Amino acid sequence: MMTLDISEVASRSGLASSALRYYETKGLIASSGRHGLRRLYDPSVLERLALIRLGRAAGFSLDEIARMFGADGAPQIDRALLAAKADELDQTIRKLSAMRDGLRHASVCPAPSHMECRKFRRLVNAVK
Repeated sequence: MMTLDISEVASRSGLASSALRYYETKGLIASSGRHGLRRLYDPSVLERLALIRLGRAAGFSLDEIARMFGADGAPQIDRALLAAKADELDQTIRKLSAMRDGLRHASVCPAPSHMECRKFRRLVNAVK
């Protein structure tokens, strides 16, 4: 059976070896053994790491991601949780878009001072 040592997994996944060890302590991945002091992993760990990276990019915590895998290690993702995260991302996108638009306006506003610009003042007051 082909295995990858921790340095190969780190290189292929773009993650530091320390991150892989941390993920292992969190139960997100598991090594299949050791060769001397080096952890060995099944090549399927690369796909699992890609799913973890996707989850992190979407804003899920490592604990939330850990719950997305069954006892057998297969993904068991709650679709309602995905929909809720998508709604949360929509809200973040709306806020960031408004912030972007306000900053673009402020960068070209003809008011003598940004604080005299009504749109900029609304932006300042809207930040929470």
